[in-house]
Amino acid sequence: MNNSEYNKAENAVNNTENSLKNAADNAKWKIEDLAARAKDYINEKRNNDEEAQQEDWFEKVKNNAADAWDDIKDKANEAWEKTKDAAEDVKAEWNKKTN
Repeated sequence: MNNSEYNKAENAVNNTENSLKNAADNAKWKIEDLAARAKDYINEKRNNDEEAQQEDWFEKVKNNAADAWDDIKDKANEAWEKTKDAAEDVKAEWNKKTN
């Protein structure tokens, strides 16, 4: 059997891993940014003569986390499909060679 088919499957797995890492790294608000964003939120409210509310802040964080999760889920689904397709190609090639 040709090693190129195995290489395709291995590359698909590596691409899957890289896609998921990139999606997580590119999440809109990283944990270390939350304190700075909270401070900005409080200052913005103060500048507008409004009271900063913890519930309002949590809602903003929750919405952003949901967006980040959707991005990660999309990348994970794409990676799954590519890996599955590569595995099926390898299986089909193997079946052709052994039948």
